[in-house]
Amino acid sequence: MIAMPGRSHAGPLPPLSDEGRALAERLRRHVAVLAKSERNTDLETAARYIESAFGSCESQYFESGGRKVRNIQTTNPAVTIVGAHYDTVPGSPGADDNASAVAVLIELAAMQLPARFVAFANEEMPYFLGPEMGSFVSAKRLRERGENVRAMFSLEMLGYYRDVPGSQHYPAPLGWFYPDRADFIGFVGDLGARVLVRRSIASFRKHAQFPSEGVAAPGMIPGVTWSDHWAFRKHGYPAIMVTDTAFYRYPHYHLPSDTPEKLDYERMARVTLGLAAMLRELADEAR
Repeated sequence: MIAMPGRSHAGPLPPLSDEGRALAERLRRHVAVLAKSERNTDLETAARYIESAFGSCESQYFESGGRKVRNIQTTNPAVTIVGAHYDTVPGSPGADDNASAVAVLIELAAMQLPARFVAFANEEMPYFLGPEMGSFVSAKRLRERGENVRAMFSLEMLGYYRDVPGSQHYPAPLGWFYPDRADFIGFVGDLGARVLVRRSIASFRKHAQFPSEGVAAPGMIPGVTWSDHWAFRKHGYPAIMVTDTAFYRYPHYHLPSDTPEKLDYERMARVTLGLAAMLRELADEAR
């Protein structure tokens, strides 16, 4: 499903507000700390930073590969979950993958929005799409407790944008239907999550003057399920990914060169503010 409600913003971006500029600087600082070095070898340092930034939060510990790791989550009760993984692949500092999304997660949590915010361990290999993913552990425990989750958003790489024609790529056959400039944020889900994809992008487009594209596609298409929303879909929850599309645009994906100066923090701030407005509206609709 490629037809989405509303219209993607076209043309020049409006001037960024003072609030947006301050937010961009905070996002820059978060990424600078989180992407100092690869986090796969020292998850706990990143976990402590996130814990401090969240303030009121709790840890969900579990055993993985012979060591104890943890998800960190805010304690506010909510039927919407927003998550981002804080580990990296070995050898990469992971500025875009996934410090960019963790930075946005931290700032969204600070806005006291009607959602529960979770930083997940173990999204990357060798745990990818397996039961030791932090998101899988989280979703499984929620299901075992019978908790109601109306929507889950996985934030996956939110920091890289380019305006150059030909800078955006897609798996076949999607390239026939979407723009070739890497200047937008994507809302991605499998066919079973198409209602959430459409509701979310409609709200984002209503509130954010920022380019956006959405797709609900078969899970077999490479990339559609490749983040923490997969775990929640496996447990029957509506879940989608919000992303800059990762390796379909980012030339430093999973490389040592995935460093903080590659990211566009002002555009990240615009996306953050748009997501905040979206989360507020979706919560109002659920009342």
